[in-house]
Amino acid sequence: MDQDGPETEVGLAEFMERPLGPWGVLQIAAGTGLSVYAVWAGVLMPGFRRVPLKLQVPYLPASRTQVRNVMALLKGRSGGFVDLGSGDGRIVLQAHSHGFHPAVGYELNPWLLRLSRFNAWRAGHYGQVSYLKKDLWKVSLADCKNVSVFLAPSVLPLLQVKLVAELPDGAVVIAGRFPFPDWTPCKVEGEGVDQAWAYYIQAQRGGPERGGSGGGRAPDTHSGPHPAGGPLLLRVVSKLQ
Repeated sequence: MDQDGPETEVGLAEFMERPLGPWGVLQIAAGTGLSVYAVWAGVLMPGFRRVPLKLQVPYLPASRTQVRNVMALLKGRSGGFVDLGSGDGRIVLQAHSHGFHPAVGYELNPWLLRLSRFNAWRAGHYGQVSYLKKDLWKVSLADCKNVSVFLAPSVLPLLQVKLVAELPDGAVVIAGRFPFPDWTPCKVEGEGVDQAWAYYIQAQRGGPERGGSGGGRAPDTHSGPHPAGGPLLLRVVSKLQ
């Protein structure tokens, strides 16, 4: 194999010392942008391809403070736990560590599901928590007592409809990063971007869905779960597709 001679080394040194100029900077910026897009398309996009644009939620991991606030709002509760759009699975792991069984995360992105399972294995909880590749808009929540959501504000009004329609009366919903627009929380933890809000689902029933007082609504006398999804949710989802 031929080895680089002195001429090659001198040429390389001259190239490295040469000013980039506007065109060089533009080339680097373009290359960096393409690299970032490739990572985004490979890691984040696979889970979105079959979901209507208005229902897509970008991945943004919860901070340690946000996770602590969620657990603080769930203090004193027990039973199963579900995280809708579980991302890298950290909230599900914490819920399991705090005694919630079963602890389940619903996530469409296959790369995030692999990361979640790796994190569970690394934490010594592999096989003790579940990460399922399911669309949160299509799963039944009829048996869910403790629910957490870290979703974009644009999808929260529609999610309100699904939660009210499906969750049993004793359920509590914890929203992180953004509150539900039409509900009044029963408790708030933290402040700023780390804030989390807790909602008793029973308090959100029995009144108008918009413009009401939320927490001041009369509880529904129905003791079991409401019909999964319901015709209202089906009509709204069909319009967004």
